[in-house]
Amino acid sequence: MENIENLKKELGLARNELLLQYYTDNLTSLPNLYKLRYDIEESLDFTLIVLNIDNFKILNDFYGFIVGDFILEAVGKKLNGALENEKIYRIASDEFAILLDERLKFYELKRYLMNIVERFSHLSFAYAETKIFVDLTFASASTTSIDNIFSKVNMALKYAKEKLLKFWIYEDDMDMGDEYEKNLKFAIKIREALNNSRLIPYFQPILDNKTNKIVKYEALSRLMDSEGLIYAPQSFIPAAKKIKVYDKITKIVIAKTFDMFRDINLEFSINLSFEDIINQDIYNFILEMLEDTKMGNRVTFELLESEKVDDFEKVLHFFSEIKRYGGKIAIDDFGSGFSNFSYLTRIKPDFIKIDGSLIKNIDTDKNSYIVVETIVDFAKKMGIETVAEYVHSSTVLSTVKSMGIDYSQGFFIDKPTPTIEM
Repeated sequence: MENIENLKKELGLARNELLLQYYTDNLTSLPNLYKLRYDIEESLDFTLIVLNIDNFKILNDFYGFIVGDFILEAVGKKLNGALENEKIYRIASDEFAILLDERLKFYELKRYLMNIVERFSHLSFAYAETKIFVDLTFASASTTSIDNIFSKVNMALKYAKEKLLKFWIYEDDMDMGDEYEKNLKFAIKIREALNNSRLIPYFQPILDNKTNKIVKYEALSRLMDSEGLIYAPQSFIPAAKKIKVYDKITKIVIAKTFDMFRDINLEFSINLSFEDIINQDIYNFILEMLEDTKMGNRVTFELLESEKVDDFEKVLHFFSEIKRYGGKIAIDDFGSGFSNFSYLTRIKPDFIKIDGSLIKNIDTDKNSYIVVETIVDFAKKMGIETVAEYVHSSTVLSTVKSMGIDYSQGFFIDKPTPTIEM
């Protein structure tokens, strides 16, 4: 009988030890995600806060995974030691959670987060003879329902990261859930379109203001869903980037555009982002297309003026390669960003496309007229041709012609279509 009791006791201890291991993060010895989920299920009222180490991948890549583990342990100890009345968890690679045993109202939660951000701002940890600086981003939710609480807090964390905020609080009246659902919907549409060749270019004509003839077309990416509905890039490109198929879409649109103009003796242009230019796969693909098709002298690559360019030398190198094949360069949406004229002197583009926000009211808005007049004057002195975007009426077209702008593009001339009529 005594042996049976001892065996039960040993089994109970072994069970408790297994549970402890199951609920504990091996690296930091903090409770893990499983323990957090269990504690939430057992709680009547609580507030969940999630925090993420900023740029942890960069720290990990720069210092190595041993130092990366040290940073995770150090942050865990710092949180656990400073927040004695809260429960601390490590729930993912570089994410931790704080669980409060009460549900804070919005302004109480905001004050709490402001305080905790101040306490844990610009952390520094000494490793060997190196001082490592760490910053954190926090998120929580003030909501009437705890349903999908993890999704709500994660949406708030993602928003804070994107907007470079120190913290953000999800509220029920925000449309974050709608945006999340929209991305999920488009993720499905994108995969279906990729599998069924429904990512296609549309073509918008560009008018020569001197001859009044269509002399070139701009290729614009479109997604056709299973019901035949057409979506513009701003609808699906953000989701495409999230599911990491954006580069596939870029290559498909480029290939189909080149194929369209093989037997059409007109010039055409293709939009590129800085992200495209620094992507080695897309870079090589474009050069191969230029080499194989021998159509370089008819293609213009457009780069957004508002794009953030982190490595200007890569842009210059790409453009010099394009020009070796006879290709041309355009700066798109000029005037929507900072209108950096020194930027133009280095890139030396063939065209400046003047942003539609300046063109659409140029016949009635004196300030827009003056800005465009300055851009056109500068371009002429630099030997750069100009294109007016968003030409939507006869009066706007007459105005841009009178200003000496070389080309016009917009709905008054024609809308983008999937075919080109000769």
